[in-house]
Amino acid sequence: MAISIRRENEKDFRAVEELTRDAFWNLYVPGCGEHFVLHNLRKHADFIPELDFVAEKEGQIVGHIVYSRGIIEDSEGKKVPVISFGPVSVPPQLQKQGIGSALIKHSLNIAGSMGYPAVCIYGDPRYYSRFGFRCAERYDIQTSDGKLAWALLALELQPGALAKMPGRFIESAAYAADESQFAEYESTFPFKEKAERESQWVFQVMVGLRY
Repeated sequence: MAISIRRENEKDFRAVEELTRDAFWNLYVPGCGEHFVLHNLRKHADFIPELDFVAEKEGQIVGHIVYSRGIIEDSEGKKVPVISFGPVSVPPQLQKQGIGSALIKHSLNIAGSMGYPAVCIYGDPRYYSRFGFRCAERYDIQTSDGKLAWALLALELQPGALAKMPGRFIESAAYAADESQFAEYESTFPFKEKAERESQWVFQVMVGLRY
């Protein structure tokens, strides 16, 4: 699909949140909260505006990716900065057409040129391995609660950046959502039916693979 990629601007915010809601609705849980995470992240100190991109086709937004700052903290309390991305959003009817891949590749290239050392994300390694991500266990990087996790992935943007960075990956606090605030925010969107899907079961199994 022929698309163009540009920085998101304030005029895009609501449309991108609606797109994100459509992209994740009933995917991992009945309903979703990714659009609220995005809404809060843009106002947080960990938001990286230089890595906030939309994809357009014929003047319409058809995808979005956003980045945040995180850290890897070692056993002695030393903190090393890394970055993370998500949500990555493409409407259901346009998925599997290369839009998400284009956004990821474009933004990773920009992030590397900006000097960021590495990226840590939670995701399916069967998908993200195509971009060079590997299970973070390879670098002795654990979850915030000190576990190794199948879904915790890492990518060096600078050669050898993760060679001496073992520790716990701690993502931005912007990803934590207040339930009461979410309910108020969600009420501003059109009603959508919540439902259970097989993808939710697969997600629960994937995130539960910790040891």
